[in-house]
Amino acid sequence: EYAADRSDPEGRRFVFVYRIQVTNVSGVAATLRRRRWLVVDAVGRRTEVEGEGVVGQQPRLAPGQTFNYSSFTPIETSWGTMEGSYQLETDDGGVFEIAVGRFYLVAPTGRAAWR
Repeated sequence: EYAADRSDPEGRRFVFVYRIQVTNVSGVAATLRRRRWLVVDAVGRRTEVEGEGVVGQQPRLAPGQTFNYSSFTPIETSWGTMEGSYQLETDDGGVFEIAVGRFYLVAPTGRAAWR
């Protein structure tokens, strides 16, 4: 979602808020340890964001449990894409990755976009 109140189009700063829901559909508990995002703007500039957990947390998800969070990313163009992955660790020390498919970041343009 385009965050107009945080953006400055004349200054080439377009901010997008995204919401993620992670659900453990396996039969074992797992802790979200790391995240990796690839953000690509409309002219192909690539930014990789990696770090521990999400929004300062490393949630442990029991089977069937869901964790929701929202965050944001700034880019220099009015549209771009984002995709990534999460690394999770099971209680017995197994590590696996889950992919987050590509999604689009698109700022409204012109009056018609606001209707």
